[in-house]
Amino acid sequence: MFKIGYRTLKTAAGTTLAIFLAQLAGLDSFPSAGIITILCTKVTKKKSLGAAYSRFIACLIAMVYSTILFELIGYNPVIIGIILLLLIPTTVALKVNEGIVTSGVIILHLYTAEHITLDLWLNELGIIIIGIGSALLMNWYMPSLENKLIDYQQKIEENFSKILMELVNYLHTNESDWDGKEITETTKLLAEAKTLAFRDVENHFLREDDVYYHYFKMREKQFEIIERILLLATNIPSKVKQSKMLGEFLIELSNNVHPQNTAIIYLQKLDEMEQIFKKMELPMTREEFESRAALLQLMKEIEQYLQLKHSFKGLPEPKKQHEKLKVGEN
Repeated sequence: MFKIGYRTLKTAAGTTLAIFLAQLAGLDSFPSAGIITILCTKVTKKKSLGAAYSRFIACLIAMVYSTILFELIGYNPVIIGIILLLLIPTTVALKVNEGIVTSGVIILHLYTAEHITLDLWLNELGIIIIGIGSALLMNWYMPSLENKLIDYQQKIEENFSKILMELVNYLHTNESDWDGKEITETTKLLAEAKTLAFRDVENHFLREDDVYYHYFKMREKQFEIIERILLLATNIPSKVKQSKMLGEFLIELSNNVHPQNTAIIYLQKLDEMEQIFKKMELPMTREEFESRAALLQLMKEIEQYLQLKHSFKGLPEPKKQHEKLKVGEN
């Protein structure tokens, strides 16, 4: 079974509306309004508005070139090629080259008319305006992406918790049978979440950034640190007393992965633990020395992990209570 998406429904409705209005207005070549609507219906409001602007400007330029060259030189296929030779560099220079295909349709309308009049110009402008207007009308409403973004946020945080717990197990036992599936899964989730968050940004005309996009960027940087931490942990030669202490800290951390920002609490606890480590007896063997040095490096990475979260202001409370929303601290 195939799936009909929201954009598909909008495209179908917008095309129908454009053709209906163009035909109702008595315009010649009225089906072309539907073609313009299809080309202008995009996945976000900003992209749709950009496409509309590009096509409108490109069509106006094409009409000017066509009027001058067709009327001065003649209605000949060679002239169409000359028009395109002028049109394409012009639209590229003006950064409206997305409208080349649409303007090509208008050029052919003028060519088949074999005589350009004011009425023909008004007819083509009517087709362009109705086509673009129908697409913008259909794209005026965009469904909220908040619930999907929250789903991604929760899945990523759950994976962070699982990964940190696996790290705890290794610190306690120096052994692990973990398959690491959360690593590859989280990489995929972060990429998809950032793409979706960017779409959400482009559906708002009055703001340039989006807190969810920044949130997923922050988690992406934290994930890079987690990967480094895992590598460091595997290089710890043996289990030492400090491993258990750090493991207990990580248990608390893994149980409190959350979008809100209270990382300062854990930064303070981490600093206190580091001070305790400094007061402990010096290592007696080379292996213990290497293990404690690796643990200190691991703690520095955890500090960076928490600093990233501390610099993030936190996500807003969702408008609707999400069923799976967890309570936590980090």
